Amino acid sequence: MEMRLLTVAERLKQITDGTMRFFNNFQVVFALEILCFFILIYYVSKVLRDNDATKLMFVYWILLLLGGVLFVFAEELVDKRFFLFYVILISAFMLILFNVEVKKSLWDVHTLGRGSAEKLSGGNAEIRPQADTERCITNVIKALQNMSKNNVGALIVLSKGSLPKQVLQSGVEIDAEISTQLIEGIFFPKAPLHDGAMIIHGHKIQAAGCFLPLTQKTSYPKDYGTRHRAGIGITEVANVISLVVSEETGIISIIKQGNVTRYADHDMLVDALKDYYWQEMPLTDKKKSGGLR
Repeated sequence: MEMRLLTVAERLKQITDGTMRFFNNFQVVFALEILCFFILIYYVSKVLRDNDATKLMFVYWILLLLGGVLFVFAEELVDKRFFLFYVILISAFMLILFNVEVKKSLWDVHTLGRGSAEKLSGGNAEIRPQADTERCITNVIKALQNMSKNNVGALIVLSKGSLPKQVLQSGVEIDAEISTQLIEGIFFPKAPLHDGAMIIHGHKIQAAGCFLPLTQKTSYPKDYGTRHRAGIGITEVANVISLVVSEETGIISIIKQGNVTRYADHDMLVDALKDYYWQEMPLTDKKKSGGLR
């Protein structure tokens, strides 16, 4: 027992002496290494926290702590280079698990950095009176239901300003008020823009005929066509809602963050659109939607 205590005491003295030597020989490169180290840990932790993976975040921290303990108390087994590779490997594994969410966050940062690409047509969506919001919701739902009855394919993206610039530039700028007739006219089978996606930003149809990235996941049903895969793909890289009408079956689908809700009826569409126009809804509707956010 005494031998063991002596060994621990000697080890603590070695750690103290090593710390003193580190600060005596401190260089700028050490500061950069430490900064990069903590930025990596912070970013991985933020990705896990933002995606409700709190338990996995704690596992990540525990693994880092165990590696740090081994590095400090068993330096002969775990050297500095091995510890760095260990941290990078665990961090990379966590980021790979949430690669879609990482891409989405990078798109959001890129959008903020360039001052919102959606200023291409109409700038930031302004807050309108409640009556205008309800009119937009009614017009969108009526158009979707009419196209569903006639088996007219459609893909509408409800954007809050986080779409990649390339998506907007791939289509035709519309910048028009939302109306049932205009939506149905754009998606009319012989219309030149019917194959692309319509982008709604606030109370305006911002663009139409836009090309969207397709999801690369293979877990979805095989009967999902290009429209569904595009509607899913854009929700994986941007904070948007996709509304899809199947050309074959007329089924309306609501897509949020890669999750598809099929057979959307009137009430489900109202809820999805109220969620999109949440800031402009009266307080009673906000409470019905789950309280203040």
